[in-house]
Amino acid sequence: MTSAHPHDTSIRALYAAFLDGWNRRSGAAVASGFADDGDMVGYDGTHHHGRLAIAADFRQIFGGHQTATYVAVIRSVRPVAQGVAVLLAHAGMIPPGTTDVDPRFHTVHTLVAVEEGGRWRISLLQATPAAWHQHPEAREALTSELRGLLATAT
Repeated sequence: MTSAHPHDTSIRALYAAFLDGWNRRSGAAVASGFADDGDMVGYDGTHHHGRLAIAADFRQIFGGHQTATYVAVIRSVRPVAQGVAVLLAHAGMIPPGTTDVDPRFHTVHTLVAVEEGGRWRISLLQATPAAWHQHPEAREALTSELRGLLATAT
């Protein structure tokens, strides 16, 4: 079993700040945690490269249409090498105008964090659809877990 990362709290906070920026629909806030040359691969496969481009792209996305809100649970933060960590999270999307997660849009977030000058930054964040076609019970369990998080947040 892989041990937890010694900077677990900082890396979890980095991901939480990303989610907060997304949920506030702020391109600048979404991009703020990324390394200058960071990458983001969105749920639909779109690739965004570089903190400034990520900020600009998401400013345009958020300005052009309503986006879903994320609720997520972090599954692990583990070291990969000195100054490199991987965070794995499962997230649900709450479509605009609704108050519940839609199981059709569950996602796995994989975040690679790098330490730059004593500060953790996102090198890569990838969103992968989590349909679990062969394991509907896993999708249902995640839906229940995320709904539980929503219930405790209200």
